[in-house]
Amino acid sequence: MRGIMQARILDGDALAARLRENMKTEVAGLKSRGIQPKLVTILVGDNPDSATYIGRKHADCTELGIDSVDIRLQETTTEVELMALVADFNADPAVQGLMVQIPLPEHLDDDAVKAAVLPEKDIDGLHPENLGRLLAGNPGLISCTPDAILTLLRAYDVPLAGRNVTIVGRGQLVGRPLAMLLSMKGIDADVTLLHSHSTDIPARLREADVIVAACGQPGFVTADMVKPGAAVVGVGITYDASGAMMSDVAQDVAGVAGWVTPPHGSVGPLTRAMLLKNLLIAAG
Repeated sequence: MRGIMQARILDGDALAARLRENMKTEVAGLKSRGIQPKLVTILVGDNPDSATYIGRKHADCTELGIDSVDIRLQETTTEVELMALVADFNADPAVQGLMVQIPLPEHLDDDAVKAAVLPEKDIDGLHPENLGRLLAGNPGLISCTPDAILTLLRAYDVPLAGRNVTIVGRGQLVGRPLAMLLSMKGIDADVTLLHSHSTDIPARLREADVIVAACGQPGFVTADMVKPGAAVVGVGITYDASGAMMSDVAQDVAGVAGWVTPPHGSVGPLTRAMLLKNLLIAAG
């Protein structure tokens, strides 16, 4: 058994900063060819978490020299109005990346709006065509959080080929696309996808070489569920009454795991970096 905090920290913040530095060169290269990368984001309503995340995306764009437009719409915006705006930006050749922040207010259809964005401008990687290409093993623009997780594991030399990677959570944003990505030829992980109806989750996690917790339940994965030396990635975050961020992974996991994400951040900043990567692919 490892001593407390002996696990290697999977530092997504530092990795994202390095990737952004590399992308500055890519942006300069695009500009030298007469291409100015441009991102448009659309936020409907006043969800504070979404507003904070959108703000960080635009700060990243400013850092890299990417043009960005931050559209804020009233909570009462109709689906017809939103779809018309999406169509306008789809038709604008100066805009290479378009994202509508999810979740939308309840009267709007998340899936319909995601499908309305052109696949080649879908830098979130959530359009049905991009998800379908991932399933077919011919990925286009890859869903950002799954791509961030894979990038993080590879950067820290976490073995994946033939290893048991167990994902807790089967959501469309993380669990399902991540399972497709990790099982692709060339990555070759053995993927187990657990969810709310799975049985004996603790025992099944103890068999995993890599655990990805994306269930949105604070402290769900505890040290007694982790095989010594396993890699543990906390994706889901929640907030307590004081506004403090809480990970799906309990802090005591660091005393058992070989690699672990820190209690705060890591995957989030790297997800934003993957969004920028997709934008540069779309622009190029």
